[in-house]
Amino acid sequence: MQNAIETTINFVKKELQHAEAGHDWWHIERVWKSAKAIAKEENVDLLVVEFAALLHDIADPKFHAGDEEVGPQKAGNFLKSISVQEHIIVHVQEIIRNMSFKSSLGEIKFTSPEMLVVQDADRLDAIGAIGIARAFTYGGFKNRELYNPEIKPALNQSKEAYKNTTAPTINHFYEKLLLLKDKMNTQTGKKLAQQRHQFMETYLEQFYGEWNGEV
Repeated sequence: MQNAIETTINFVKKELQHAEAGHDWWHIERVWKSAKAIAKEENVDLLVVEFAALLHDIADPKFHAGDEEVGPQKAGNFLKSISVQEHIIVHVQEIIRNMSFKSSLGEIKFTSPEMLVVQDADRLDAIGAIGIARAFTYGGFKNRELYNPEIKPALNQSKEAYKNTTAPTINHFYEKLLLLKDKMNTQTGKKLAQQRHQFMETYLEQFYGEWNGEV
């Protein structure tokens, strides 16, 4: 199925050529490579992992008025067009539908070993140096404040509250990014998340020091 993977890569590159920089092809490529690396340590269907990693943000709800079915449907239509087996298509669609952080804030309706691998890969790209860059890129895209000491992070948010937030980007660290380390599924994911988490902690110390004129 290597030809199918190559076809999928070309499809995703074309679809995301004008995407916001934190959710573009390069994000997909990083998640895909990480997912393959993590999958080596797990008993999973690598083909499902690769398809799901490549297609997981083909139509991110954030850029489609919050519609969470556009992505699974678009991925399914594409996979059908290249004659992928139906059970693989359904599995990939369920992964796309259920792997996001916001999905974990509601009722968990689906899981699989393959989803846990792709989820870890996606979460790793949301933390560390690249995670910080992506957070501020998206914040700039949405014209959000960097930080506002008067607006406190909203902890323990519902799925709907998280989806509708307009809070400063620094709040996003406390509302999502710093929580991901303890939400990793695989041993490889947990190990990699530790160092990236610590980098974010160090970054925040520096940020607050500079904000307050201390460093």
